[in-house]
Amino acid sequence: MKYKNAQDILPDKLLKELQTYVSGETLYIPNTESKKQWGESSGARSYYKQRNAQIREKYMQGGTLEELAKEYNLSIDSIRKIIY
Repeated sequence: MKYKNAQDILPDKLLKELQTYVSGETLYIPNTESKKQWGESSGARSYYKQRNAQIREKYMQGGTLEELAKEYNLSIDSIRKIIY
C-alpha cells in the first residue's frame, strides 16, 4: 500500500476538518468501487457452487452420504449440510 501525504492532496478546509479527528495518525480510506464477494476473483465461488450441485444431483440419484463423503473428500456432516 502506497501512502500519500494528505497535505499534498486534500484542500485546506477538508484537511483541517480531518485533523480534528485524526491528527498525526495513519488513516485508511477504502476504495469506492463495490467489493466483490468471497471467491469471485479467484473462481472458487463458482467451483464450489458447481461441486455442490453435483453432490445434490448424485444424492438425488441414490448416492449415500458415505459414498459422497468419500468421493469428494468431505465429512458426512459437510455433505449433509450441502444436501439439506
